[in-house]
Amino acid sequence: MSDRIPLSEGDILAMLDELPGWSFSENRLQKRFEFSSFREAISFIVRMSFEAEEMGHHPEITNVYNRVDVSLTTHDAGNRVTSLDVTLARAIEQFSWI
Repeated sequence: MSDRIPLSEGDILAMLDELPGWSFSENRLQKRFEFSSFREAISFIVRMSFEAEEMGHHPEITNVYNRVDVSLTTHDAGNRVTSLDVTLARAIEQFSWI
């Protein structure tokens, strides 16, 4: 199965069970990360950029002080959630506590 085929809402909701804190809204996976400082938040963004670039898949990111909001959707799949978004969310979870 292609990683750029939109997933059904049922498939997305089932996958959220293994992605704590992530939600599905407005055709995107979303999560807010909070850190103890601006420096830690920016370090997280930089680390995420390496994962995203390696996958050729780039999240929407908003940063205010120690908060980072991440939204994942696949633009070339009609701005819908695909397995590529789920894969990136899983990768982000692996280092978000660092």
